[in-house]
Amino acid sequence: MGITTQVQPLLINYKTLEEFKRFKEYGIQELTMLEDLQSNIVENNSESPFFGIYIGNALIARMSLYRIPAKYDNYFDPPQDYMELWKLEVLKDYQGQGYGQQLVEFAKSYKLPIKTNPRINSHGFWERMGFQKATYKVERDLGENPLLWLPEGVHEQVEE
Repeated sequence: MGITTQVQPLLINYKTLEEFKRFKEYGIQELTMLEDLQSNIVENNSESPFFGIYIGNALIARMSLYRIPAKYDNYFDPPQDYMELWKLEVLKDYQGQGYGQQLVEFAKSYKLPIKTNPRINSHGFWERMGFQKATYKVERDLGENPLLWLPEGVHEQVEE
């Protein structure tokens, strides 16, 4: 990567939401933000759960990252706050250049376990990033196949 790019929090404003339309995973979450923005619930430039990478003025990669409180942790041992990573996406022309990895490394920098629900055909990428399949639990996973990243000293929860 010739140009130094860095992961940055994305602001909720019309420009960012307009750029989101270029991503395949554009959906309810963005439309809700747009409605909130239109009804002024959110200030222009309030922080969103999205982080992204710009090249020049173009948003070329993004992800959504939430911190989930320990009381909702059904995945990790010991139970603790963890990060939930969604909608990791790099625009087609920029794929294979390390931007997805850069986003994942940013998420790991919180030093908390990470849970993600990968899109179809992305398992190879997540394995390279050190994620592993969670042991499937019907009542918890409801048809999802979550992948987990475990920082040192953290294990997957196992049934009693």
